[in-house]
Amino acid sequence: MKNYSIEIKWAIRFTLLTLAWAIGEKFAGLHDKFIADYALYTNLFGFPALLFFILALKEKKKYFFNGTMTWTQGFVSGVILSFVIALFTPITQYVIYKSITPHFFDTIIAYKLKSGFMTAEVAQQYFNLQTYMLQNSFSNLSMGIITGALVSLFIRTKK
Repeated sequence: MKNYSIEIKWAIRFTLLTLAWAIGEKFAGLHDKFIADYALYTNLFGFPALLFFILALKEKKKYFFNGTMTWTQGFVSGVILSFVIALFTPITQYVIYKSITPHFFDTIIAYKLKSGFMTAEVAQQYFNLQTYMLQNSFSNLSMGIITGALVSLFIRTKK
């Protein structure tokens, strides 16, 4: 586990960032009053997420690989980081949608129905805690692997 302590530390930080982002969205009204803008602004989370991956892999390069890291080493570190984040995601989603914003799913379903984007059946299948736990776990894993691969390309030691 000591070999992966940097990834675990950054996954915990990423989890806290996700919770802080959800709190910010809630206080900005994106979970109720401005629900129509939710999809646009929630995607901005990609910027701090990218920053966290850069910082995590730079730390791994500096302290674990003594300043020299190949693309493969960075990529593996990114995969491990993504996997740990994906493991924490269901807990994060539970906290967000049970504590921070417990009426989110009712609000977004009502918005989707009112705007005519979805039928009630489709909206209820899509917007619920179990679906969000699965979707976000797989999204965090897949996007994390892609991000790790790209970040590793830029921070690897060039010979």
